[in-house]
Amino acid sequence: MTIASTATQQKLDRSAPVFIAGRRGLVGSALWRHFTDEGFTALMGPSSAELDLRDRQSVFRWFAENQPHTVILAAARVGGIKANATRPTEFISENLRIQVNVLDAALQYGVQRLLFLGSSCIYPKAAAQPIREDALLTGPLEETNDAYALAKIAGIMQVKAVRRQHSRTWISVMPTNLYGPGDNFHPEHSHVLPSLIRRFHQAKVENAPEVTNWGTGTPRREFLHVDDLARACLLLLERYDSDSPINVGTGEDLTIRELAEMVASVVGYAGGLGWDAAQSDGTPRKLLDVSRITALGWKPEIGLRDGITGTYAWYRSKCDKNQK
Repeated sequence: MTIASTATQQKLDRSAPVFIAGRRGLVGSALWRHFTDEGFTALMGPSSAELDLRDRQSVFRWFAENQPHTVILAAARVGGIKANATRPTEFISENLRIQVNVLDAALQYGVQRLLFLGSSCIYPKAAAQPIREDALLTGPLEETNDAYALAKIAGIMQVKAVRRQHSRTWISVMPTNLYGPGDNFHPEHSHVLPSLIRRFHQAKVENAPEVTNWGTGTPRREFLHVDDLARACLLLLERYDSDSPINVGTGEDLTIRELAEMVASVVGYAGGLGWDAAQSDGTPRKLLDVSRITALGWKPEIGLRDGITGTYAWYRSKCDKNQK
């Protein structure tokens, strides 16, 4: 596998139509903000009500009518440990249908540049840390989200197949754990960081003496602000061309216990922190090797505490609106 030099890719045409699939989600909304700021004038992002990506005929009809020049596939069914563990059928079925429909339509209607967003959960549970891109398919997956991971791996392999058979400059990007404005704070379906924000905020409002968190607090995780990912995606569309997926992360991690303490501090919760060790911890550690993308000139700009502070402010603004 080879990595293209920065000179092999040209700047994207800011006036050409760009389809951001999943435009209203955490990643899609950040991509929309960044691409707008960068001068793109023909962004397309129909809502799920306007275009159900699980419906193959609707997807092909949309591509035929709109003819996007570039596609970013950020749409997916996502969730935390509990959602993945209890609803694996939906996670594999819906994500496979979304991916196959969009990728097949993009191929048929001549899309030359496409970015497929995967997830760091594609890597083996016991992968050496930090995780290099070539760790893919070298060992068993984490059982709590293997259905979602297998769907994402299938997307990576479809991108590679299209590159090999049809010579399209399509790429796959593997972000670490993401957070930021627009995140999902649902009590059952959210990821760890937004779940902690919601839980500590609620405890503060209710003056609860203690917050009990899942697991032991010992697993280590890496967190990337979604606005930093959006910057990375544009850079990769303009500078990266390889059949190998490329990692995007901070290169730094912390324990879930340390994360919980940071969130509690940001929220202003002064009560106790408890841990339910009967609940799954998931993968012991998941830190990405980000040497490939840093070699292209990218690095994250938003520190974790600052990012959590901004995300909590966004969450508070939504809570206040809902209460009015």
